[in-house]
Amino acid sequence: MKNTLHLKAPGDWINDPNGFIYYQGRYHLFFQYFPCAPEWGTMHWGHAVSEDLIHWTHLGIALYPTKDYDRNGMFSGSALELDGKMYLYYTAVKYLQTDDDYIHHSVPGCLEQSQALLISEDGFSFDNRNAKMQIIPPIADENIGSAADCRDPKVWKEGEWYYMVIASTYQQKEGVLLLYRSEDGVNWSYLNRLQDKRFGNILECPDLFMVNDAYVLVSSPIAILKDTDYPENQSTCQLVSFDAETGEVTLRDSYQFLDYGMDLYAPQSNLDKDGRRVIISWVRMPEEMAPEDNSASGGRFWNGMMSLPRVVTVKEGHIYTAVHPNVRAYFEDACCEKINHDCYLEQKREGNSRICTTIKEGQVLNLDGYQIMLKDGCVCTDRSELLPKKHALHSVCKSPYVGEQCSLEIYLEQNLIEIFINDGQYVISNVIYR
Repeated sequence: MKNTLHLKAPGDWINDPNGFIYYQGRYHLFFQYFPCAPEWGTMHWGHAVSEDLIHWTHLGIALYPTKDYDRNGMFSGSALELDGKMYLYYTAVKYLQTDDDYIHHSVPGCLEQSQALLISEDGFSFDNRNAKMQIIPPIADENIGSAADCRDPKVWKEGEWYYMVIASTYQQKEGVLLLYRSEDGVNWSYLNRLQDKRFGNILECPDLFMVNDAYVLVSSPIAILKDTDYPENQSTCQLVSFDAETGEVTLRDSYQFLDYGMDLYAPQSNLDKDGRRVIISWVRMPEEMAPEDNSASGGRFWNGMMSLPRVVTVKEGHIYTAVHPNVRAYFEDACCEKINHDCYLEQKREGNSRICTTIKEGQVLNLDGYQIMLKDGCVCTDRSELLPKKHALHSVCKSPYVGEQCSLEIYLEQNLIEIFINDGQYVISNVIYR
């Protein structure tokens, strides 16, 4: 089963990207996967590989529940190459009380989350019986974090140490970022914490890395956008200061959304083979899709897909996320159809297309019912004609101010449109139904 450009659910349900790594000549992308229905349930890790971030081959289930501490699934985590082996760090989930009506859900708050590790010898074989270990038990001190909400370990090496950031909460009132440190990638010690209202009620999927000599924190706070048409849970990115000796993280005054379409969540980054910082995110879909819309679905209804890979850079204090150059290269030999004097449509196989244009104040671009306009210096979009009628999704999106003219690089497929403004200064991505 294969996908091109966008990795999609191989039938049933996917959400967060996990264990994104370039390992021994291939990109590996794991993901949250419920293999029983196109809805959220007991989480496994699905697995796909690619040589170029464009052509993905699904390899089935890599991780699944086998231990008492992960009996109810494995939530998000990350991957690291250590001594030639692939170390997969994940959050192990154990329900203390199960919903009697549906065993794939817990009673709210009645669960334990701990951090676990599976070591793979080659990145393709996963001994779920013998190669797992619990490396950080459930947190017992609520002044550090929450046993019920402590998840999504992201691991990296810096200097002689391995570091791990974990998402948590203080009494579900403010999000918490936890820092751990290890000499060997197996034995971990608590180092520091940061609690901040900008992390929402609960923090999810933190990712701390350096790019262009600046530290960037990407994370997904829960309930950060209340009383709006947008989903409350969103992904943000911001410049931070990080002290590797003490584990202290200091936030700057402001943050930006990773994507102003507000449909992307739970991003994870990785270094590509050329050392670029690349990020991929889960695209949230409001309803399941038919098998014919996805060559990897195996004839099953499916829900969930991944964004295009994006390269993270920092320019003059601003975080850019431009489309990966391999995506542009994919369209180099595509046929070109001129739309107007400064807008060209480049088409490729499997219904994927690319538009490059410049838009000026007051102009409107209509893409088969999807409206893009520059209004008061902001790129605005309207997808109201391309939404399922039974869902009350937000239909209008807006970028921050970009000026009286800007460049647009637009990627379209059956279920998603991604608009890169000024080479990734801002991005608007929207789920669509055509």
